[in-house]
Amino acid sequence: MATVQTTDQTATPEKIWATLDRIAARQEEFERKAAARWEEDTKRWKEEAEQRKEAERRWEETRELWDKADRQLKATKKEVGGMSNTFGEVVEHLVASGVEERFRDLGLSFKHVSPRRKVNDGDGRLLVEIDLLLENDDTIVVVEVKARPNEKDIARQKEKIETLREFFHGNNDGRRILGTMAGAVFGTEQRKEALRSGLYVMVQTGDTMRMEIPKGFKPREW
Repeated sequence: MATVQTTDQTATPEKIWATLDRIAARQEEFERKAAARWEEDTKRWKEEAEQRKEAERRWEETRELWDKADRQLKATKKEVGGMSNTFGEVVEHLVASGVEERFRDLGLSFKHVSPRRKVNDGDGRLLVEIDLLLENDDTIVVVEVKARPNEKDIARQKEKIETLREFFHGNNDGRRILGTMAGAVFGTEQRKEALRSGLYVMVQTGDTMRMEIPKGFKPREW
């Protein structure tokens, strides 16, 4: 006959105290881990807050530096622009004071020399603005003055002369038109390009301008 074993379920004071001790130990361990985790999280949050604060401070410093740099750049551009305009006016003055004489050396005399001449169409809209316009009964010379002429300046000068030719010829003015590029600092390649385009080239020499006409050069007539 089989023997049935039963578990003693009698709750003695010793068992109760042992159970309470285990519960207390577990609670204490939980509280210890929770406190450690809280302390760790609090430390991390403080570090992150300090990092954010530091990042904001650095960003503010960077923004202030960019603002300062932007102000300095604008001031520099304004200063350089003023110098450029002044330099350009000086160059124009040098050209205007000697341009008639330079063309007179080539056998051309002009009745009118108009600085900064604006040409409008029939409706009063600006067609072209010319640094110097020389005129006589049969010839017009369009002079473009640049401190440092480049290829784009040369191309624009030719476009300007084309526009002027259409305007004058459209108004029954059949005078021939010649073009000139004048510059204080004229690079070799730029001079060659201007001459290939059939434009006269004027280069600063001291306090005056000289006409540069290589052998075989023939000006283009528009």
